[in-house]
Amino acid sequence: MNIIGNLLWIIFGGGIFLFFGYVIGGIALCLTIVGIPFGFQCFKIGILALSPFGQKVVTTESNSGCLAVIMNVIWLLTGGLCVAVTHLVFGLLMFVTIIGIPFATQHMKLASLALTPFGKDLR
Repeated sequence: MNIIGNLLWIIFGGGIFLFFGYVIGGIALCLTIVGIPFGFQCFKIGILALSPFGQKVVTTESNSGCLAVIMNVIWLLTGGLCVAVTHLVFGLLMFVTIIGIPFATQHMKLASLALTPFGKDLR
């Protein structure tokens, strides 16, 4: 069922466009040394944007808890909030139809990861 959901997501949900957008943004961020950690987070969100069905976003316990909070604040201030709000708006628009509800839940998952990507992992 996850394979069918992911194929429908790629074709009808715009997953391929989201994936390429996050990958291009990640490459642009990785051009500078300071942007490399943020570029890796874009790649992580891009992987989830390509195949969100069957994947879960989990909070990881790491030794860099304070650093993750600081990086999440920088992420929010430099564009993460806009990306999360965009996923939230698309999710709310897809909740209007019954057919769009599975896609809307995936947009909400992407919005939660796009809001604070540091300290979270995909499983």
